[in-house]
Formats: sequence, structure tokens, C-alpha cells
Amino acid sequence: MFWQTTRFRLDLSRPQVMGIVNVTPDSFSDGGQHADARGALAHCEQLIKEGVDILDIGGESTRPGAVILSPDEEWQRLAPVLAEAVKLNVPVSVDTCKPEVMQRALELGVDIVNDIKALSAPGAEQAVASHSACGICLMHMRGDPTTMQSQTDYGDVVAEVRGFLAARLARLRALGVADERLTLDPGIGFGKTPEQNLALLARQAELLSLGLPLLVGWSRKSTLGALTGRPVGERLAASLAAALASVAAGARVVRVHDVAATVDALKVWQAAGGTLGPAR
Repeated sequence: MFWQTTRFRLDLSRPQVMGIVNVTPDSFSDGGQHADARGALAHCEQLIKEGVDILDIGGESTRPGAVILSPDEEWQRLAPVLAEAVKLNVPVSVDTCKPEVMQRALELGVDIVNDIKALSAPGAEQAVASHSACGICLMHMRGDPTTMQSQTDYGDVVAEVRGFLAARLARLRALGVADERLTLDPGIGFGKTPEQNLALLARQAELLSLGLPLLVGWSRKSTLGALTGRPVGERLAASLAAALASVAAGARVVRVHDVAATVDALKVWQAAGGTLGPAR
């Protein structure tokens, strides 16, 4: 199984570690640490030294209640970072739901569009589908960051997430996007309760039945805080456990803050005989 991106064809027979680079002052976990271009680029370089496979760069916080930026505001944060990051010889993902930002990022040579709204904004499908090879991640979320945590009234969260992703997948296929360009993300923590997030992990095989790779992001999420009683800065062990559990159940990409620790954990797990669950 491979993930085709603008410049790289990623081999998903080994779990890929996607490192989070927040060019924001208000992200839930590390807001402000890399809010300027110089700091963000230094963080990119550090993650590469730690063994990251993909850099995921975002200019707008998606924490619950986060302020929504205009496309121009978001691009002003992202542009200087993306322009240099694409020179670092690793796949670069842009974390955005705005078509204008997607288009500009792809023109700079970005490899992947990672969209929490699964390309549902007007013009987003066209911006990405018209590109010849960029990778795409379609994520499930209800509402937007300002409203999502008030919309957790699912009958069966796994069935609904699967249905939503199936519909978005069908739409992209109809636009001529090849499956090898696509990954799916169940949206852990985006409009879900802790119990619902855990159900998505326990029943991950139902999502894999759609036949595409899964990208999952458990890193430092509030569900881990609810389980352990630990604040966001003390959730490393829980984040590693969730990442390993997801990979063992078939996830092919894990999106994390703590790259070095995740890379090490995966090396030990694989050396001890850990194997990826079924891809589909």
C-alpha cells in the first residue's frame, strides 16, 4: 500500500509518523511555541532529525472554540514556512480547510492537503482534484471548531463516521481522484465524546473496510486526559499507547506532537514482533 503525494510515493508497509508544526499562538497543546516563521522552521528541522516522515504545517488552530481566520490571515502565517519547508526533502502537508490556502500551498509545491472538513468547503474539491498528484486526507468532523463539541449526539458514531467518509470518498472518485492519493481520518476529538473516540479505535476495522489507509491523531487529546487524569503537557505515555494501539489495528499514519518518542516506540514495537493490522 502506497500514498501518492506531489513529490513522494510513501510506502505504507511501515507506519508513517506525521509531525505536527503549529504556526499558531493558540493551539491546544503547543500554541505560541512556533508561532513565527523562524521558530516553525527550526521545529521542522528538529522533527526531521528525530525521524519524522511527514511534516504537517497548520496556520489556524482547530481546538474547540478556536477563532476562525480569514484565508489571507492564515496564508500570511503559512507562506514563509511552507516556502522553506518544501526545500527540506521530506513530504510537506498543509493543514487547512480553505480552498484559497490549498491552491496557494499546492502552487508552492506542497505534497499533501490535510483537511478537517474533508474538502466540503465550496471550491475545495476542485482546488485539490485539479492537481495531478497531491496527497489528500479527508477527516470527519461535525460543525466547525467553534461548535463541534455541542454536536456529539450520534446514534452509532462508528457507522456515521464510516458513512460520511464513504460519501466523501465516492465524491472524490467521481471527480477523477485516484485512490492512491487518498487517506481517511476518523477525526478523534473533533465533535466526539471520550467514549465515542474509544469506540472509533475499538472498531477501527469497520473504517478500514472502506479500502483506504487510515491516518489517526490521538496525540495529547482530551480523551487521554480524561482516561489518565493528566494535563495536556503530561500525556506522552498515553499518546504513545494510543498511537501503537491504532497502528496495531491497521492505521498507517499517526499524527503526533512527540516525534522522537513515537519513532522510538514504533521501532521497539516492530522489533518485538509487532505487525500492522490489516490495511482493509
